[in-house]
Amino acid sequence: MVELDLRQIPPSQRHTLIFDEWDALKPGETLKIINDHDPKPLHYQFEAEYTSQYEWEYDLQGPADWVVRITKEGVGANGVGGAGPRAGGVTTTPGG
Repeated sequence: MVELDLRQIPPSQRHTLIFDEWDALKPGETLKIINDHDPKPLHYQFEAEYTSQYEWEYDLQGPADWVVRITKEGVGANGVGGAGPRAGGVTTTPGG
């Protein structure tokens, strides 16, 4: 499991860091993030770009910290484990 504590990371760098780590995961591996706010925008981004390729589970939901485990599913929508829209150099929008 890869763990990212985002609380001290500037917001403009968070999504890039998260998706860099996500792209490096193998199917079945988990990315655990610790954040200072509910990462709903991130969840929406995963749903839009990685539908059916991940499992999202809250371990802690505030009030000060949020902890989420995001597990990469075995096979993506394109039939390849974990390959999503970022493969090939697509970048993320910085923020939250």
